[in-house]
Amino acid sequence: MTRARICLWYDSGALDAARFYAATFPDSAVGQCVYAPGDNPSTPAGALLTVDFTVLGLPVLGLNGGPHFAPNEAFSFSVITEDQAETDRYWNAIVGNGGQESQCGWCKDRWGISWQITPRVLTEMYDHPDPAARKRAFDAMMGMGKIDVATIEAALAGE
Repeated sequence: MTRARICLWYDSGALDAARFYAATFPDSAVGQCVYAPGDNPSTPAGALLTVDFTVLGLPVLGLNGGPHFAPNEAFSFSVITEDQAETDRYWNAIVGNGGQESQCGWCKDRWGISWQITPRVLTEMYDHPDPAARKRAFDAMMGMGKIDVATIEAALAGE
């Protein structure tokens, strides 16, 4: 058993979210479900209380805790993608399933969890030897929602 895992608070959609993540991302799966043994402030007896799942190999506990706390951008999954096709696939899956776009590669899924869909070229930008190229690429990123790999590469190249 893993000694540490992320716990995500959902109003009541933990299992739906876990299934969506498992269907969307590799190395992701839905595990054990625990049902409330008795009434509690968040769930009635017999209702799904928690679900264990993994997202890209990260262990997560989804808690159906009710409407008491809402997710915010202080927590996000940061997903490094290899190319535009992978970036598009994850972004479109999240946004197209009731999520919402944000800026600089950030989006939220329909449960309010934030995601950074980040092409590897963007992370490598920070190590580019030319400070002017880094600034061009950074400035290009600042105007984007979903990251456009070709635009970042062109900015790094000075085009």
